[in-house]
This record gives sequence, C-alpha cells and structure tokens, in this order.
Amino acid sequence: MSALPRRTVLAGGAAVASAAALAAPAAAAPRTAADGPDGGRGGASAAPKGDTITPSDPRYPLYTTGNNQRFVARPEYVKTIRSTADAEAAVREAVRTGKRVALRSGGHCFADFTSNPQVQVLLDLSEMNAVGYDPARRAFFVEPGARLYNVYEGLYKGWGVTIPGGICWSVGAGGHIAGGGYGLLSRAHGLVVDHLYAVQVVTVGRGGQVRTVVATREPDDPNRDLWWAHTGGGGGNFGVVTRYWFRSPGATGTDPSRLLVRAPSTVLVSAAAVDWSELTEAKFARLLKNFGAWHEANSAPTSPYRHLSSLFNVSHKAHGSLGMFTQIDAAVPGARRMIDDYMAALTAGTGVTLKPLDRAGGELPALPGMLAPRELPWLQASRLVGTDNPTITNPTARGAHKSAYMRKNFTDHQIAALYKGMTRPDFHNPDTMLVLFSFGGQVNAVAENATANAQRSSAFKMCLQTFWTDAADDPFYLGWAREVYEDFFAATGGVPVIGERTDGCYINYPDRDVTDPARNRSGVPWTTLYYKGNYPRLQQVKKRWDPTDFFRHSMSVKPAR
Repeated sequence: MSALPRRTVLAGGAAVASAAALAAPAAAAPRTAADGPDGGRGGASAAPKGDTITPSDPRYPLYTTGNNQRFVARPEYVKTIRSTADAEAAVREAVRTGKRVALRSGGHCFADFTSNPQVQVLLDLSEMNAVGYDPARRAFFVEPGARLYNVYEGLYKGWGVTIPGGICWSVGAGGHIAGGGYGLLSRAHGLVVDHLYAVQVVTVGRGGQVRTVVATREPDDPNRDLWWAHTGGGGGNFGVVTRYWFRSPGATGTDPSRLLVRAPSTVLVSAAAVDWSELTEAKFARLLKNFGAWHEANSAPTSPYRHLSSLFNVSHKAHGSLGMFTQIDAAVPGARRMIDDYMAALTAGTGVTLKPLDRAGGELPALPGMLAPRELPWLQASRLVGTDNPTITNPTARGAHKSAYMRKNFTDHQIAALYKGMTRPDFHNPDTMLVLFSFGGQVNAVAENATANAQRSSAFKMCLQTFWTDAADDPFYLGWAREVYEDFFAATGGVPVIGERTDGCYINYPDRDVTDPARNRSGVPWTTLYYKGNYPRLQQVKKRWDPTDFFRHSMSVKPAR
C-alpha cells in the first residue's frame, strides 16, 4: 500500500484535503468500516495495517529524520500505523522482541525524541489523519497524523468550529496536542488541551500486557489521570495515542456546531516590518519593551484585547528587518481601532516607520500589501500565514530552539544581551530570530493543576531559534544560541526559572541543554522548568500506565518509585 497519507475524512463521508494535498498528492486508500470512531477496536482483523519499512526499502531514508536534520534515527524497521488495532499489534511485537520504540506523528520534534540512533523501532502515525465528528461521544475526533491546517479545514468547513492551535500547517496533531498546543486564537479561547475531552492510548502494563484505553475528563472516569497526562505532559511518554476527542467545557446539546470553539468568520490581519537600518540600540530596546509592556498590561483573561494576538519575529540584523503579524477577530466591537492602537503602542517613542512585510523571515512568509489591516476569511488567513514560509518549511534545515514563558517585561540586561547577540558582527545567518508570541488571556483563566500544562500566568512566550544546513556548522550555531540564551537569563543561572518574571519552558520546544548542569546553572531541575509542580503527578500517571518505562526518550517523564 502507498506510504502517502490517506485522504483525511470526515464523519458522514464528506472529505477534505489531507495535509499533503497542498502539494496535490495522489488519492490514498479509503478508510474501511472496521476503522470506526474508536480506530478499529472490535474489528482488528479488518482494520487497516501499515507497511514495515526496512533499510532496504527505498522509503527508509525519508523516515530516518524529522523536521530537524540534526537528529537521525537508524531503526531496524519503521512501522507505519493505519489503525488502533495496527498500533496494538506493532507495540505487542516490540514488547515481545524487547525492542526500543519511538513514536512520530508529524515529525516536528525539536529534539531527538524520535530521530535517535538508540531507537530500534519507529512507529509512524502520519497515515492516521482523519478528522470528524463522533455523535456517540458528542465530540470531534482528530487522529495523531492529521496536520494542523487540515484539522482546521476539516472542523471549520464541516461545522464552523476549530481548536486554538498553532500556525505551522505541517505540525502533526499527535505531539502538538500532547504538549499543550497554542496559537493565534489561544488568548481568546485557551490552549488546545483546554478543549480536550478524551484520548485513546495503546498502553503497556507491568507484565508487558498491551491494551487500548479510552480516558476522558469526566470526573468519575477511572482512567481520568491518563487524560490529564495528555493535557500538556508531552508526547511519547505514556503510550501510543491513536485518537483525540474535543468538546469545549460546558458545551451542551447535540448540535456539533455548538460543541467546540466557534472560529471567527473573518479576521483583521496586519503584517509589518521594521528595517534594521532604522534601529539604534536605544530604539531596539524601546520597541521590545513596548511589546512586553503591552502584553503585561493586557494578559488578564477578561482583557478586552484577548481577541488580538501577535507574532513578532525579532530577526538577526543579517536578515535586514524585524517582522510582525497581528490578527484580531473582525466581529469584535472596535476591532480596527484595537489593532491600530496596538501597532501605535508598539512603535511609541521609537521613531521607526512600519513598512510592508515584503520578505519572509522566521515564522512568517512575505506578506506584502498588508501593512494596513485587511479583512480576510479566518481560514484563508490561517493558510496565508501558515503554509508558505521557506525557513520553517525547509526540509533540509538543522535547528536550535530555546523557549521561555515571560510573566513580566524584559529587563535592561535581557534587552542588552539580545541586542548584542542579534548584531554580532561575525554572525551572518538571516534565518535567525527571537519569536515573541502573544500569550495570556483565556490561557490564564485555567488553574495550574487543572491540566498538565502548568504555565497559566504568562504575558507572552518566546522562542530563540536559528536554522542552518551544514552539519559542520553545528558548533558555531549551537554556540551562538547558547551564548545569547544563557546571557539573557544570566540572573537566573542561564534558564527561565519559575519566579516573578519568568515561568519556565514549553515542552513542545524541548531543549536538552536545560538537562545539563553546565548549561542550566540554576539548580532547578529541568522537569520543574517544563512541568512545575505537576511533575510528581505525571510520574504517578507514568507509574500506573507505563510502569516499565517502555515509552521513553531523552526528556521523558520517569515513573514514580
């Protein structure tokens, strides 16, 4: 059977394009009746089965790496998964033969969780990509291999709903959801996992027993702890997720269009750039502090600006400009005034002139003609910003990524450290940036222990990253990223410790440096930086559902002793 993803299908037979359909692939095999809402449970003999890909298979090189080419796997075989029964059989075989497994949905992991030479069997779920509605659960289902844009397209075209996920179209739902998930709609509607109703997981017990469990958020569900672990506990920790279900808390009735976040009909979007030629160190500092101050002042759950979100690429001077994309629900009263006031607040006192974003950079494609806010259908805007970026979509890129949640505005030292790193004269890579992302709003309306994602009091989020293609340059670029990040957080041992100003790191942006005492000099364990006080509870879940630590990687949750 073809290794191309099957077409994403909707319940009731309506079809939408798969993630790969942006490149117009050949049609793939249709879903069988046995592969129903629970992914084939009860019909194992008829459930779709994926291929076993060995080193002699011409497709093997494709599966050895993911999005970050720094990391390479050399598994004995890759097993493509096409149903829950298929996943069960694959896990059972790996348990029987004592093989170390890794799990992959979209391949966007920043670290070596799946592309690792120690992995003997790679389970690839990219062909499990269905999106639809399950009337029995009154919830929408998403399979782990579905790419984010296609999740949005399937949910919106089918029912007018969505989840508040990320902008990059090719990210797989499997890992994105397990780590928490956020995007341009999160200030208005919370994290993706704030709407997670249930999860289906293939687990391995103490005696090697393999079974599939459905865990829901219902208070009386005996498996509820497994659901909770998947609301920000990170991918590859507790078992093989074969299906997620979504229904917003408090949603009632049987009308699907009222059971999940209603996506905006249209949004106002603005894309602007600031030329580095206009920036002195003082103007750079004022611009970034304006961004931080605005978000600190407007991070409350009830902020009237919670429907506005912005992505600010603070690119290296080698790029030539800084870029920003801003979006607000056009139906919000005063939306145009709000977006204008936001842009004015950012440039206040800087003396810089906003210009069209006519060059791609970092997370953003070139978006000329959008300096003045423009009204677009929401799904069209999502595709515009998420599918056409030569930096993020480069399949040959190597990368370094370092994250932080920011509770307060930047300090003078942080700005100085960033300016120094972004203007270093011996650094000439334009594909280098600090991405600043609006946060807070409804994300901050949820208690820290309600989900595994504990960062619930931030104003904005940041990710320092650089991309290159030659392995020989690894020491130079990794050295640059470490130097800038550790200087930025010099006051707290080189990492964003949990405190008044910062709130740790995001597990979907994993960085193994924080596990190294030579790089993390704070004395705070990496597990606290990512999970805060929720880590001991995650360990208890791990002990119950994966007591032998069968599912593990370099930054996985360890079972409680």
